[in-house]
Amino acid sequence: MKSLAGRLLLVASLALSAHAAAAQEGGTERDWNHGLSLFGELKYGPGFERFDYVNPDAPKAGRFRQGAIGSFDTLNPFNIKGSPATGLGLTYDTLMATSLDEPSSEYGLVAESVSHPDDYSSVTFRLRPEARFHDGTPVTAEDVVWSLEALKDAHPFYNAYYRNVVEAEVTGENEVTFTFDEKGNRELPQITGQIYVLPKHYWEGTDANGNQRDFKASTLEPPLGSGPYRIKSAVAGRSITYELVEDYWAKDLPVRVGSNNFAELSYEYYRDMTVALEAFKADRFDFRSENSATRWATGYDFPAARRGDVVLETFQTKQAEPMQGLIFNLRRERFQDPRVREAFNLAYDFEWLNQNIFYGQYERTGSYFPNSELAATGLPEGKELEILEEVRDKVPPEVFTQEYKNPVGGDRRNVRENFARAGELLTEAGWIVEGGQRVNRETGEAMRVEFLTAQPDTERVLSPYIRNLERLGIQGTIRNVDSAQYQNRMDNFNFDMTVDLFPQSLSPGNEQRDFWGSAAADTPASRNTIGIKNEAVDRLIDRIIYAEDRETLVAASRALDRVLLWNHYLVPQFYTPDIRTARWDRFGLPETMPDYAFSPLIWWWDEEKAATIKSGS
Repeated sequence: MKSLAGRLLLVASLALSAHAAAAQEGGTERDWNHGLSLFGELKYGPGFERFDYVNPDAPKAGRFRQGAIGSFDTLNPFNIKGSPATGLGLTYDTLMATSLDEPSSEYGLVAESVSHPDDYSSVTFRLRPEARFHDGTPVTAEDVVWSLEALKDAHPFYNAYYRNVVEAEVTGENEVTFTFDEKGNRELPQITGQIYVLPKHYWEGTDANGNQRDFKASTLEPPLGSGPYRIKSAVAGRSITYELVEDYWAKDLPVRVGSNNFAELSYEYYRDMTVALEAFKADRFDFRSENSATRWATGYDFPAARRGDVVLETFQTKQAEPMQGLIFNLRRERFQDPRVREAFNLAYDFEWLNQNIFYGQYERTGSYFPNSELAATGLPEGKELEILEEVRDKVPPEVFTQEYKNPVGGDRRNVRENFARAGELLTEAGWIVEGGQRVNRETGEAMRVEFLTAQPDTERVLSPYIRNLERLGIQGTIRNVDSAQYQNRMDNFNFDMTVDLFPQSLSPGNEQRDFWGSAAADTPASRNTIGIKNEAVDRLIDRIIYAEDRETLVAASRALDRVLLWNHYLVPQFYTPDIRTARWDRFGLPETMPDYAFSPLIWWWDEEKAATIKSGS
């Protein structure tokens, strides 16, 4: 289940689903619950005081500075206009809040309790009467109804994510009910709980100049929220600072105790990662999560790190790793043949990259659910085989006869064999070599590929790959654009190939439709960037969504994994289970870290540590 944070900076929000006692039929009283869990029991009971991983005595003080890459030109993250600033999700509250030490649970935030019938055909939330927006006005059921309608109308993602919610209505004082167009979808109550509650009166009002506000437009006016932070200052494209709301209405709720501990949060923008690292060394900001193996291995040997003022630390969670790969845009005719796509994978020499560029820090990704029980292994059997039999005539035959394995490079013999097989596949698909160039046998079109990127440092990874493609007669180029142009081109599917990341939870569900579903392939700004339209994939996604138990969910996920892999929709890249972090040692960390997410927002300012730090590199 994909988190609605999409374009916001929310920390490791897991995409979750629902399991709660049902509302009684026949008009009897509802059975209200304080939380929802996909499978199994909630960890925290109705009277819990806080999550186990927070420090309830953490001071509310200090400033936490982070870096951001690229630029921003809007403070409205809920439409497709412009590039929103990082961290805007901190200014809004949702109906439910995620627990970071459970794989699939939510607890009441704006909603104090929740109820749904056994068939999951609807869900009702009872709102807390004390919930307030930052201007002091109460959060109402009317705001919740308006929020759903506005979000679906303003952005294709929300429209797709909530397409099964066909009605939202006020059904009582501080009570709102959502009706679904299908039954048995266990996720729908909980993804409905992820709705950002927005102020209807603010967006239907006028700004300081008397102009009518437009929810579908970009704006640099700090919008009204209800969350733990509000925008203190923003300079478009350069920086944004948030301040803690001292009278935040939910600060003493169990789901908020011990979190959001910094008096200020700020993000400074940099052109690229290399510049950002130098700024970090100069103590321009406090924390960075390092995504480059090269920088992690060679970039942190500087005085502050050697004397201990900067702490290098890796963290791990039990969460599934994301699928990262070089994706094909199937809307381009030259990528329609799976033999072409497989040939591109054969040209990707991960072993050479890992040894010569990545310092041996990565593992090759061989699943859409890597490092989890959802990954397909061996040959299908049991319930997974039963599910795959339903689509046998619509999937590659290898699904049933071979375990998927990425090609192995690294030495001359393997590479030579891989290139030979890639050449055979391309020729079989009608792409022959003429004058050293791969051309289409029928049209004479040359095989050319542009790799779209917004990060200059990805060139060191793409360049060796392009050289390999050239050996096959394929012309490759790199197009590096700014973040705004990159987002625009991705939203409109204007690319040949690019690197994309598909984060997964341990309880996949409705977000799989947005990743791989046929209906999302032609929807601008959807996450089906590849453009997959496959009946078998659609049916397997439904098997995941309507799974009645954990066993079926795991089996259906493995079946989907296997079918996606054997269709060669992307060139799998790599992952590491380590979250590589560097921080100036000014902060306290909980003794118990959450199992299913990494979040600096549960840290706090440590005055004694901060006093000993020598600023600068």
